[in-house]
Amino acid sequence: MTYQVNIGNIAIGADNPIAIQSMTKTDTRDVASTVGQIRELAESGCDIVRMAVNNMEAAAAIGEIRRAAGGVPLVADIHFDYRLALESVRQGIDKVRINPGNIGDRSRVRQVAEAAKERGVPIRIGVNGGSLDRALMEKHGGVTAAALVESAVTQAEILNLCGFYDIVVSIKSSDVFLTVEACRLFDEKNTGIPQHIGVTEAGTPVPGIVKSTIGLYELLRGGVGDTVRVSLTGDPVDEVAAAKTLLQTLAGAEDNPLIRPGGLTGHNKGVELVSCPTCGRCGADLIGISREIERRINKIRTGRHIKIAVMGCAVNGPDEAKSADVGVAFGGGTALLFKRGERLYSVPEHDVIDALMKELALL
Repeated sequence: MTYQVNIGNIAIGADNPIAIQSMTKTDTRDVASTVGQIRELAESGCDIVRMAVNNMEAAAAIGEIRRAAGGVPLVADIHFDYRLALESVRQGIDKVRINPGNIGDRSRVRQVAEAAKERGVPIRIGVNGGSLDRALMEKHGGVTAAALVESAVTQAEILNLCGFYDIVVSIKSSDVFLTVEACRLFDEKNTGIPQHIGVTEAGTPVPGIVKSTIGLYELLRGGVGDTVRVSLTGDPVDEVAAAKTLLQTLAGAEDNPLIRPGGLTGHNKGVELVSCPTCGRCGADLIGISREIERRINKIRTGRHIKIAVMGCAVNGPDEAKSADVGVAFGGGTALLFKRGERLYSVPEHDVIDALMKELALL
């Protein structure tokens, strides 16, 4: 069991639900663009948003971003310069991500730890293959799970020696199974430190989602992981959608042996979209329609599980999708709406999205 860490208004670890994270892909100095992306991520269901802080101008922008972005917890991602961490804390950041081993000597680490402790700001220790020092690599014969874990433990101990214990650890690699092995090995150390898990540099959406799903599933089914990110080369909203789908799918499994107690709480709630893959029978723009429906439902907050079905023809229509709370099947330029397998009415294809959302609101 890990201990609880509070990141703004989100608690992770202990019995808290697994939180979904993503990262802005804007220049943090551009306040308007960064705030816009933060809001978009929050609307899509992202619990915690990280931002790159690679210069003092970006750190100085955090205060304005924090005030404009609403209540979503914000994390400053910092490398090398401890002064950026100090300014981020001063500006009101909710968590700082650093590698204590690359921000300078112990006195600099202590300054960051003291500032973070005074403001109640947790620190996330980020470890990956590229951050390992030469001595560790020589000791372990390269980038290995043991080397990654030793780095994480050592850096946590550095913060502990500074009197700081409000820590989250992330151990990541672009190698899926190295990531899994390292995160499991760290968990076996029984430090109690919550883990942020994910596969780094996973790639563009298709390979990235496949790699991330394999890695996250292997960890989550063993009870490892308190907050997750699906890292993709693309729109960060897609990262959130992928993570939500993964957690929702795991939460929906019967007799689920996965996750620590409470980990999937809440992830079996929300609107789920199922849609057929399309074939030669489909005459509608099912891909475009499904994407627009997905965009709209990602913003819906509900305390129950609702399933929407979007089917391209009568073959996969009401009968095939009778488990859906509400759905639509296309044919001949029109769309038939149905509810739990019962036919409702037909509308022109161009009106289907609005009609479907109206029926969804009536559930």
